[in-house]
Amino acid sequence: MNITFDNQLAVVTGAAQGIGKAIATGLRDAGAKVHLLDIDADGVAATAAELGASFTALDLGDREAVAAAVSGIETEHGAIDILASAAGGVRGQVGRPIAEVSEADWRSVFAANVDAAFWLAQAVGPGMTARGRGRIVYIASGAGLRPSLTGIQAYSSAKHALVGLTKQLSWEFAPSGVTVNAVAPGFVLSNPSTIKQWESYGPEGQKRLVDGLHTKRLGTADDIAAAVLFLASDAAGWITGQILSVDGGRS
Repeated sequence: MNITFDNQLAVVTGAAQGIGKAIATGLRDAGAKVHLLDIDADGVAATAAELGASFTALDLGDREAVAAAVSGIETEHGAIDILASAAGGVRGQVGRPIAEVSEADWRSVFAANVDAAFWLAQAVGPGMTARGRGRIVYIASGAGLRPSLTGIQAYSSAKHALVGLTKQLSWEFAPSGVTVNAVAPGFVLSNPSTIKQWESYGPEGQKRLVDGLHTKRLGTADDIAAAVLFLASDAAGWITGQILSVDGGRS
């Protein structure tokens, strides 16, 4: 199967590093014109320079900022064909007893993982449905299907919400030719937060995690990107509302 995205415009969020950067690289290499979005202004600028891509630095939890960014992208570059949304994460938090979690901590994780996904769909979805074609692929998590290894209540709850949003948007958009799917990664060493989490397990905990995988190895950002590229391709035109676990067999 030869997956290509010639003459297509893809917007990739969370593209400054890790999974988002791998997705952007894969789409670029497969012929797409890529525009990058991330809250990390320096990081996204560096990735954009490396890939020869355009970019916008913004907080994706800000509805007005997202709408303005999407409008600007389409004015300058044309219609968006693909949205690959990898933004989210734990916002620097670690697992704590529920009594120690502040309202601000709870809301910041939801803003990054759920609000951002909704504002993006609200911004790109109407244009895609009007044109009769589009691909939206979210990065969910195994934490959206079961309790999170992070122990962060807000993260697991937000990823479960993103799974629900994926299915609901598919119901709304798919009759107009716009598929909506999500990839649920297993444990992937892709950014400083995941590296910190991995180190916190210690040798015994790391061994238990790897031994629980059918593949007996951790995944990579490229493993996740490959699944995203498939779901964004013409080959996946009759796949929608699905959550694809890419986790080495853990699920």
